[in-house]
Amino acid sequence: QLQLVESGGGLVQPGGSLRLSCAAAGFSLDLYAVGWFRQAPRKERERVSCISRHGGTTEYANSVKGRFTISRDKVKNTVSLQMNRLTPEDTAVYYCAAVERVFCPDVNSQDYDHWGQGTQVTVSS
Repeated sequence: QLQLVESGGGLVQPGGSLRLSCAAAGFSLDLYAVGWFRQAPRKERERVSCISRHGGTTEYANSVKGRFTISRDKVKNTVSLQMNRLTPEDTAVYYCAAVERVFCPDVNSQDYDHWGQGTQVTVSS
């Protein structure tokens, strides 16, 4: 069974950090560009970051640029999202998604081949 599994979410105070991990089961991420998305209550799902197949190109939403870092580990078959200086506005369910292509799709595209089930991130004092 092909699936993506996110981990690393939780409750953190404003200014704190979390590291999310996206692990692939049943397939290799080597052929995929991978994106991280989030959806806050009463808001549309938005892409916060994406990394190209070979890791040479990364993209970030303006709201997270300079605070979040996406990376991939080919040995572990994972893609991580390091999130620093978190604010309450970062509170959302975070999803990873993989699409079989070299470069990341348009930022507004939700057309990915595989999606994870999501992990909750809550930033609150």
